[in-house]
Amino acid sequence: MGLCAWLILTVFFHEVTGTMVKLNNGGFEDIVIAISPTELEDHKIVDNIKDMFKEASNYLFYATNQRFYFKTVKVVIPSTWTTKPEYKRVSKEFYEKADVIVADPSLKYGDEPYSLQYGGCGEMGRYIHFTSNFMTNDSLQDIYGSRGRAFVHEWAHFRWGVFDENNNDAPFYTTGINMAEATRCSTAITGQNIFRTNTGATRKCKFEYKAQLYEGGCQFIPDKKQTTSASIMYMPSLSSVIQFCDEKNHNTKAPNMQNKMCNFRSTWEVIMESADFASSSPRSVPPPSPTISLLQTRDRVLCLVLDVSESMVKVSLYFSVLRGKNFNGKLWNGAGRGGRGFQQPV
Repeated sequence: MGLCAWLILTVFFHEVTGTMVKLNNGGFEDIVIAISPTELEDHKIVDNIKDMFKEASNYLFYATNQRFYFKTVKVVIPSTWTTKPEYKRVSKEFYEKADVIVADPSLKYGDEPYSLQYGGCGEMGRYIHFTSNFMTNDSLQDIYGSRGRAFVHEWAHFRWGVFDENNNDAPFYTTGINMAEATRCSTAITGQNIFRTNTGATRKCKFEYKAQLYEGGCQFIPDKKQTTSASIMYMPSLSSVIQFCDEKNHNTKAPNMQNKMCNFRSTWEVIMESADFASSSPRSVPPPSPTISLLQTRDRVLCLVLDVSESMVKVSLYFSVLRGKNFNGKLWNGAGRGGRGFQQPV
C-alpha cells in the first residue's frame, strides 16, 4: 500500500425511506418483498414468491379491467443465507422498509396473510405479511386460496386502503322478521349455515327468534361452485371470484369493515378514486410477466485513507506550532467551538 495506511471499518447502513413502488403505464415497479433474517434458509420460499407474483399479476390485470399489473419485483434475501452469483447487492431495499415481508407468524393471525393498515379508507397500509409456512405449505391454499389470489387481496388493502367484506365478529345480520343474512359481498354468493359441535360433527344452524339471528357459533360456509364473480375482498379462494364488488353488486347492509370505514362504498368505487386509477388507462394486450430480481444484504465496507507521507508530517508540525502561538508570537488557549476560529488572546 506504499506510504498510505488503510483503516478498514465495517459499518451497517439502515435507510429510513418509505415505499419505492412506482406506477408506470399501469405496471407497478420496484415492489420490495423481504425475507426476515430469522427465517431458516429455504429456497422453496424464493421459488414460490416468483410463482406468486406471476399469478398475481395476471389475476390483478383482469380484476381491474385490464388496468394494473406487477412489472418489477425485488426479493431481498437474508445475509445469513448462502450467497449466490445471481444475487445482486441491495442499495435502498431493506427488510425494515419492505412493502411485503415473509416473517414469523403473528399471535393474532397465525399463518393467515394480512396487511397492516393504520389509516382510513383509501389510505395506504404499512406492509403485507406472509409466513414462511404459508409460502411453502401448499395445503394452506385450501384455506386461504392460491398465493397469487391471496396477494391481490392483500395488495388492495395495502395499496388502495380497502377493507374486508366479511366479519368474524358479526357473521350474520338481520334483514327482516325471522330472516338473517351472512355478512358477505356480494349476496349472490351461495352457501350453507353450519354449526360445528364439540365432537366435530356438523348440523344446520338454529334460528334464535328473540335475537333474530342464528345461534352463536353458526358459520356461513360458501358452496365451492359459484356463479358470481365478486368479490375479491370477501373470498378470493372461490374459483369464480375474479372481480371486486362495485356499485351494482355491493352489499351496503353487511356489517363489515368496508362499509364501516368507507361510508358504505364498494371496494371498486374506492379504487376508482385512487391516484393510481386517475393516472392509468386500460391496456389492449396482456402484460408481460413480472421481472423479478434477487438481492442480498451484505456488510458494506468504508475505507478511510490516512496519509503518513513526509509532506503530511511537515504540515502536522506546522499546525502544532500554530496551536501554541498566534501570528504575533503571543500564546493562544486553543481552538474555539462550533467552527468560530481562535478565541481571544490570553
